[in-house]
Amino acid sequence: MTLSDDQLERYARHIVLKEIGGAGQARLLSADVAVIGAGGIGSPAILYLAAAGIGTIRVIDDDAVALSNLQRQVMFGTADVGAPKAEVAMAAVARLNPDVKLIPINARIDADNAALMLRDADAVLDGSDSFTTRLAVADAAQRLRIPLVSAAVGPFEGQIATYRGWEADKPCYRCLVGAPQDAPERNCAETGVIGALTGAMGSLAALEVIRALVPFGADMAGRLMIADLLSMRFRTLDVPKDPACPACAVELCVP
Repeated sequence: MTLSDDQLERYARHIVLKEIGGAGQARLLSADVAVIGAGGIGSPAILYLAAAGIGTIRVIDDDAVALSNLQRQVMFGTADVGAPKAEVAMAAVARLNPDVKLIPINARIDADNAALMLRDADAVLDGSDSFTTRLAVADAAQRLRIPLVSAAVGPFEGQIATYRGWEADKPCYRCLVGAPQDAPERNCAETGVIGALTGAMGSLAALEVIRALVPFGADMAGRLMIADLLSMRFRTLDVPKDPACPACAVELCVP
């Protein structure tokens, strides 16, 4: 891909980085990223992915903008209340960067449709607030061999990790969480969340997607970063591959 004069100026701060350069920026422009959830994490992540020039972004979210979202979901404004989040995201990205095609998918992703919705994506960013959804997305990404960036937040805590469980030495999402089918669902309405935390985790998630597409620095696959905003501590833990993980076992049996 040859970058136009406008693109050379728009992405100049990327291109000057030796870790990205013109070739890396061209790779971003040709990439296809699926974002699950346009909420507190997805909202800033989508904006930064679009600003970075990710060529195609699929936004999968069946929700509409609510007034209570506006405390943290910075892609939306008061006038957007009641509108489908994925549609508002498309308009926001169109204003931000004409190089980017955002595909709004106004549907809930689940175990039955995840493989179809994620097919041919180069990376997946999951910022959903449902554990059931996270498991469905993680299982599909594992089967399709698509790098998964998973980010989550609590009231004052956040965590993020990248998963490539089909690799012999890398864990999948289920290596970390197992198969807790009876885990209680919790959301921000019940527990609360400090708004700026979601912005920080969404920005980090966008960074990890870019790293997955144009590798630079330390590989975060197999490492879990935990942020504790009450004590202002950040820790990174190694996540080992679980030899008894059913998701990895299925993958290893595939010829």
